[in-house]
Amino acid sequence: MLVQLIPDLLALAKKVTAAVLSIYNAQASASHDLKADGSPLTEADMRAHQLIHDCLRTLTPDVPILSEESCDVPFSIRKDWQRYWLVDPIDGTKEFLAKNGEFTINIALVDGHHPVLAIIAVPTTHTIYYATQGQGAWKLTGEICTALSVQPYDARQALRVVASRSHGAHAIERLNGHYADIELMRCGSSLKFCLLAEGLADFYPRLGPTSEWDTAAAQCILEQAGGVVIDLQGKRLGYNTKASYLNPYFLAAADKSIAWQEFFAHANQN
Repeated sequence: MLVQLIPDLLALAKKVTAAVLSIYNAQASASHDLKADGSPLTEADMRAHQLIHDCLRTLTPDVPILSEESCDVPFSIRKDWQRYWLVDPIDGTKEFLAKNGEFTINIALVDGHHPVLAIIAVPTTHTIYYATQGQGAWKLTGEICTALSVQPYDARQALRVVASRSHGAHAIERLNGHYADIELMRCGSSLKFCLLAEGLADFYPRLGPTSEWDTAAAQCILEQAGGVVIDLQGKRLGYNTKASYLNPYFLAAADKSIAWQEFFAHANQN
């Protein structure tokens, strides 16, 4: 069962956290290289990638691993994968370099094009979010484990919207133009999904580029906490269905009883 993997994955998350923090805290400003797409790559990215890869290979030797730092796998090969690990060793490398603490370690198990198990570690707060399909979502801080549950949207209150620190202005402008009572929260990495899963936010519209490793673990945690992640047509976000790793624009929300794609489209029309 999936839940049987959790103890080993929690141990892995703590090990990677320690390794990443040793680099993060070592100097005032971390050095980095640039990848072909212009995004930054640090020593911490590669160290985390290697630790995660080695552990998953030992834990589940027959399950393929796709990581942001080793994603050169032709779709002709991976299209036949029923189950595979999808990893972002450090989600929010820009936040890592900015030293604001808002970066995460994301590990997801994808089965049948959807994430069914997830670990998100937040090194700077020593917090781990995790979830397995059908078993709910949880937050582990030290020795304290708390069940996560989204909160219903109350139209009488401000709409609590989360957005990226570096993207998302267009989406927020759409909402601001129609819904006057908005409480905006900006943060980096998959922490935006975690705010939804914890009941601390309502809505995260993303009209900017993301890759599948950015969202898989976060989607699993939000869905298992009771939320939803859909594209602009209302379809659940899926994985490994095409050659490109880029996600479509999407809407993540806490209250799945609301047709968020219609909600957002209505804001765009006014």
